[in-house]
Amino acid sequence: MKQYKFIINGNQYVVEIKGFNNNLAELEVNGTPFKVEVEHQVTLTKTPKISRPTPKPAAAPAAPVSGNATPVLSPLPGTILKINVKLGDAVQKGDKLFVMEAMKMENNIQAEKDGVVKSIRVAVGDNVLQGALIMEME
Repeated sequence: MKQYKFIINGNQYVVEIKGFNNNLAELEVNGTPFKVEVEHQVTLTKTPKISRPTPKPAAAPAAPVSGNATPVLSPLPGTILKINVKLGDAVQKGDKLFVMEAMKMENNIQAEKDGVVKSIRVAVGDNVLQGALIMEME
């Protein structure tokens, strides 16, 4: 159907609208399918009126990394299949932290350095986008 390119927090996303069924939209974001509930449909008239909103101060990132924590980001869009660590676990460089399905393949997300798991921001079954914060290490 229709394809759009969005840049969110510096990351580019290609969003393809596959279809609508009542209030459920089927989308594909960078190759990962999503079903999104739409609250109401926006309709445009032949000559849409564009108003310029009052500028607002920049909002803080949705999932900020706290203190001296090291972020672990999703390398690509996909679905979390397995979480191999829990809060407080000591991990070493190369340890397998997560298994995610992306582009019909299982991918291991490994620790890039030694540390301790400070927070886990995802659960098994979560769909994540590329660059999403999935864990913090100290």
